[in-house]
Amino acid sequence: MVTGSKEMIRDINSHLVLEMVLNEGPISRASIAAKLGLTKATISTIVTELMDKQLIREIGSDDTSLGRKPILLEFCRENGHILSIDMGVNSISAFTSDLTCNDCGLKQFPNNYSRDNIISGLIYIINSCIESLPETPFGIAGISIGVHGVIHNNEITFTPYYDYAGLPIAEKLSEHFSVPVLLENEANLSVIGEKCFCYNVPNMIGVSVHSGLGVGIIIDNKLYTGYNGNAGEFGHTIINVDGIKCPCGNSGCIEQYASERAILKRYAEVRHMSKLTIDEFIAAYNSGDTMAAALVDQFVKYISVGINNILNIFNPDVIVINSSFTMYIKDLHERIKSQLKNRMNEYCTLVPSGLQDISILLGGTCLIIKDFLGVDYSAPNSDFIVG
Repeated sequence: MVTGSKEMIRDINSHLVLEMVLNEGPISRASIAAKLGLTKATISTIVTELMDKQLIREIGSDDTSLGRKPILLEFCRENGHILSIDMGVNSISAFTSDLTCNDCGLKQFPNNYSRDNIISGLIYIINSCIESLPETPFGIAGISIGVHGVIHNNEITFTPYYDYAGLPIAEKLSEHFSVPVLLENEANLSVIGEKCFCYNVPNMIGVSVHSGLGVGIIIDNKLYTGYNGNAGEFGHTIINVDGIKCPCGNSGCIEQYASERAILKRYAEVRHMSKLTIDEFIAAYNSGDTMAAALVDQFVKYISVGINNILNIFNPDVIVINSSFTMYIKDLHERIKSQLKNRMNEYCTLVPSGLQDISILLGGTCLIIKDFLGVDYSAPNSDFIVG
């Protein structure tokens, strides 16, 4: 039983009311009272406070033929902006939205920034995004940054493919823009986005295949990051003791065989190319290139091994795989599923990403919504039934 002061209980109830209007609105005061088991007088007081704070508003009467028509409430989604950034190895994507991930804008920039100028580069990118946004009561509610590396206490502690570890990125950006700045691992943001917008289940794993191979872990509806943020660094699990050297310091890590970066690097080496894009690789595969086909077979082999291991360790409701290979190569998702020979896989559903390239960005917006409002956001039509 939860006990506490009247102020604390009122604060808890206020968050419950706000969360219900945010996720289930438009909704009437009477419906909120019935669903939360609170008195109509309590709901009325809380609603008045939330309206005074410009978080919710009345929008008219419900369409009912019985008795007095109740007034509906909705969340004031346009009263603030969110900025979400995916700080990739080769490119940086910046996404703006209102407070419910609507009215969105997207800009992309090459990531040519070194350790010495990445902070000034991010300031430039953020300024270019917010200069065209209209004024709102709350302004910028917060900025999220998805990092392809390990995050602990809102700081970067390890980045295998760019040299940003230890930089005071959140501190400097927060000082410059006077808003909260939250850093999070890209795979963690990706799985948050998938849960919020596509697969609303309590236990899920998001496999994120980009420059590395990361895993976002949600257990009992909560993100699990481990003791110091290293949970989910699945790309650095070893599958070949004497294998390819990895930037983490070990040899034979799975991301040296199954990440996009590893596959493209190997193909470029064999074909004597200085650089290679994912589009060029997919085009080569679709044209019947034997080397591309062999590397796709390698991807299927190792990613299937990895997913089998995840099944044994976590036994989740859903595993979501997010990869350009599964997005753009026909039937690849089914090929991976066919390789899951674990007898327990019948209890888990392997699904493709519902958000694809923007999963990190949308996950970042959800992170800011929770930080700004103190409530969880569940986008409409995100419920998913396993089986």
